[in-house]
Amino acid sequence: MTIALVILAAGKGTRMNSDVPKVLHPIAQAPMLVHAMRAGAVLSPERTVIVTGHGSEAVAKVAQSEDETAQVAVQEEQLGTAHAVAQARAALDGFEGDVVVLYGDTPFLQPDTLERMIEARAKNDLVILGFEAADPARYGRLVMQGHTLERIVEFKDATEQERSITFCNSGLLACSAQTLFGLIDAVGNDNASGEYYLTDVVEIARGKGLTVTAVACGEEQTLGVNSRADLAAADAVFQARARAELLDLGVTLMAPETVYLAADTVIGRDSVIEPNVIFGPGVTVESGATIRAFSHLEGCHVSRGAIVGPYARLRPGAELAENARIGNFVEIKNAEIAEGAKVNHLSYIGDATVGAATNIGAGTITCNYDGVMKHQTTIGENVFIGSNTMLVAPVTLGDGAMTATGTVVTRDVEPDALAVARARQDNKLGYARKLFDMLKAKKARLSKGA
Repeated sequence: MTIALVILAAGKGTRMNSDVPKVLHPIAQAPMLVHAMRAGAVLSPERTVIVTGHGSEAVAKVAQSEDETAQVAVQEEQLGTAHAVAQARAALDGFEGDVVVLYGDTPFLQPDTLERMIEARAKNDLVILGFEAADPARYGRLVMQGHTLERIVEFKDATEQERSITFCNSGLLACSAQTLFGLIDAVGNDNASGEYYLTDVVEIARGKGLTVTAVACGEEQTLGVNSRADLAAADAVFQARARAELLDLGVTLMAPETVYLAADTVIGRDSVIEPNVIFGPGVTVESGATIRAFSHLEGCHVSRGAIVGPYARLRPGAELAENARIGNFVEIKNAEIAEGAKVNHLSYIGDATVGAATNIGAGTITCNYDGVMKHQTTIGENVFIGSNTMLVAPVTLGDGAMTATGTVVTRDVEPDALAVARARQDNKLGYARKLFDMLKAKKARLSKGA
């Protein structure tokens, strides 16, 4: 069956109290819209249409960075959900398959739910997604007669008996494109808000003798985000689910509730993640690695057997080979650390390659930025970098080279050579006492003047 996705992403989200379009607020460091698009991608859609409104350009940019084939339809005036879906008509011109309508602020749909909707659609003209609500509150109720959805009743219009129904409307649906747009054409706006509601298509479809049913899913899958509190709750749902999945896959999380994961975090089994580790976007940790406490990783790759931290930062472009060691208060950015290499203490390695079995001493810095351009540092294999070495890029150190503690390296170092670049020490006897006496006297004078 050929599928098209229509994702409604036009809402301003007034309750978010933000200049950022609602669907671009992040959950697990990925915009809600991206979560919705990834959920729908399980259906391998032939077309994806994002209906934008507030902040259209920003929403379109995010959508097309996730899927460059995604089309954008703009809802210039927000006149209701049926009106929003109608804006996708031109983008779906000539499309003869089924349309699945999703919402950009409903990020937790699971693949099996969408697949069950498509299976139900094969036997029915219109399929609505519903959920059993723990607290139905003011949700629209789905009135069922066996497997047939009779109607959707809004809370304000429901009888006491109908309000006792806990099967509620999520707003998501599946229908053939031709049928859906025919139903939308029949939707009116004779209501208090003067808007065209997508929920009205159920009653219209029933009036035309079409078959309508509802598929149920867990309430958490339909969780919508309308406020900052909702956003925080949604992020907590994602984190709990993602941590549970990692534990099931054989990853050790020493204090699961303190580990923060991104939407695309990948961690292999038998890895150990200590407390208070933060994963930003684009991180892959291979099996058997250890990430020690209070480390922050983003845009990096950690190979099997590597150890990171505690208190380490891996920035985008950091590539650690097997059994590499990155220690406390070390920052790695856009650098390759080869197998068995060690950067154990208080160092910054940026725009660099570090060869196998090389040891980087404490306080080492690759001075990679001249104020205008970035420059590369190349360190060979089995190199020993003495503590407090400054490597002024561009510079290359050959295999087996060594730098003396406190050296400032400004030119290439040949293989097996020792680089020493520091001023000769001169001890001036008695000068420390004289200097302290002078400084104390100056301080006393300044105190009296104050």
